[in-house]
Amino acid sequence: MARVLVIGLDPAKLEGWDPEPIQTALARGRARFADSGIEADWCLVALDDDTEAVVVEALRRDDYAVVVIGGGIRRHEPLLDFFEKLINLVRRQLPDAAIAFNTSPEDCLDAALRWLPRDPGGAGRL
Repeated sequence: MARVLVIGLDPAKLEGWDPEPIQTALARGRARFADSGIEADWCLVALDDDTEAVVVEALRRDDYAVVVIGGGIRRHEPLLDFFEKLINLVRRQLPDAAIAFNTSPEDCLDAALRWLPRDPGGAGRL
């Protein structure tokens, strides 16, 4: 079974944010994966000196078919450099993995499904 890695910002470690609504949405997103039978790992990061190492460790955990990168990383302009690093880390660590983008924590499954193989020998859409 193909596995998915979701990379996003850890809402509990963002200053000036109430993490509860995002944590609730993350729980719903995780439940959707569980209900679908698709295995997903989550890498929620803080923006500190260890972020790159945490992401590399997560990318090396398994041979993921799809890596979903969260909107909090992509949409916040001051994180553009980090977003670029993240894309290149995924490309180097998992060159065969598809990269997908969600719009919220709840639609990570939808983003992954766009790229997951439809059958054991198949490939996602191009």
